[in-house]
Amino acid sequence: MFKKILIANRGEIAVRIIRACRELGIQTVAVYSTADQEAMHTQLADEAICIGPSKAIDSYLNMQNILSAAVLTQAQAIHPGFGFLSENSTFASMCEEMNITFIGPDKETIDQMGNKAHARKLMKAANVPVVPGSEGFLEDETDVVKNASEISYPLMLKAAAGGGGKGMRVVQNETELMPAFHSAQSEAQAAFGDGRMYMEKIIKPAKHIEVQLLADHFGNVIHLGERDCSMQRHHQKVIEESPAVLLSESQRKAIGDAAVRAGEYVGYKNAGTVEFLVDQSGDFYFMEMNTRIQVEHPITEMVTGIDIVKEQLRIASGEPLSVRQSEIIFNGHAIECRINAENPLVNFAPSPGKISYLLLPSGGLGLRVDSALFAESEIPPYYDAMVAKVITHGKNREEAIAKMKRALGEMVIEGIQTNQDFQMDLLDDLNFRSGDYYTTYLEDEFIEKWLVAKDEE
Repeated sequence: MFKKILIANRGEIAVRIIRACRELGIQTVAVYSTADQEAMHTQLADEAICIGPSKAIDSYLNMQNILSAAVLTQAQAIHPGFGFLSENSTFASMCEEMNITFIGPDKETIDQMGNKAHARKLMKAANVPVVPGSEGFLEDETDVVKNASEISYPLMLKAAAGGGGKGMRVVQNETELMPAFHSAQSEAQAAFGDGRMYMEKIIKPAKHIEVQLLADHFGNVIHLGERDCSMQRHHQKVIEESPAVLLSESQRKAIGDAAVRAGEYVGYKNAGTVEFLVDQSGDFYFMEMNTRIQVEHPITEMVTGIDIVKEQLRIASGEPLSVRQSEIIFNGHAIECRINAENPLVNFAPSPGKISYLLLPSGGLGLRVDSALFAESEIPPYYDAMVAKVITHGKNREEAIAKMKRALGEMVIEGIQTNQDFQMDLLDDLNFRSGDYYTTYLEDEFIEKWLVAKDEE
């Protein structure tokens, strides 16, 4: 096992990794921007090093500075968390060149699965169903029009190196096609330095179901069940739950087996997530693979009792998986609500600022809060708006929802606006309660009726 690792991230995921390391007796090095000098992760780590100015491009995306910090502190490995450099194959390669272990898959796998168009080809070869779409990249305008006519509308334009909703456009008809293509391509080039595009048929309505994988260096690949991530806005998840409500046991087994086949085919190592779309008839299609830990990993930990971050550390240090597929026991139901510093009443506008008063929910079985907040802490305007994750677990879905309502009712965050009340109202929504909701529900239906109700209060 490693003696010291560097965490190339910030916020709640950095704190989460530090805590796992402490329990394993591993020393930690935090890196921080000038905006995060007093942040929780810098205070909890054994060492902390400033790696640049506030903007992410100058700090948390500055590979040279991060690697220099690792060398200076003699860290043996780097955990990238999620976001930032977590799926950057160049960074993984640079770590390898400097004899520093990158806690995640190797460069080749990140490249294979990070390139969405190439990943589709691999999944076809692995006998994993894929969404109907273009073969390879869209070469020019003629190619775009040709593929669109073959796939039929509505369709989705996607960046080959995309993620987080960037470089994506929904196209309803031919009139929208080329303006959407050029807009998405420009956005992809700016966000990822890669303007290559492909397109897929839109599966609508659809559930967004993802399967958590763990894989070691000895060829062992297992899954830890599925998560329903269909409640989302602008392709960003709002509430996640495990298990997925509307899946039958046969569907659950089929989708889990397909995810394992995907991991085995590409020789995957460490933690990763295979994402699928499931249509109303129950057919599922590969969408993409995230070659990192997910924001919503705690709900899988709640229903399986397996610490995914600790498994990541063990795998990266060369140990085999601590469990076999036959030993995984799924227990109860878990839900995660993402608490963001934003104002839902004003088009979810970001709300940075100083926390003047803080009371996080606590007490009782089946409640977990992952956060880096503390009273007087500063929410800077430079990074993601998520400030906390509230996770509840119950013997069934109804109990998990009841615990979540209790937890959110106790939470007090003053000094900034949050989506806490929005989440509370969403938990009471009839569609959410029934589990009968799809990826477009939040934007197409719930938000509009929620805003009307707020105006009438």
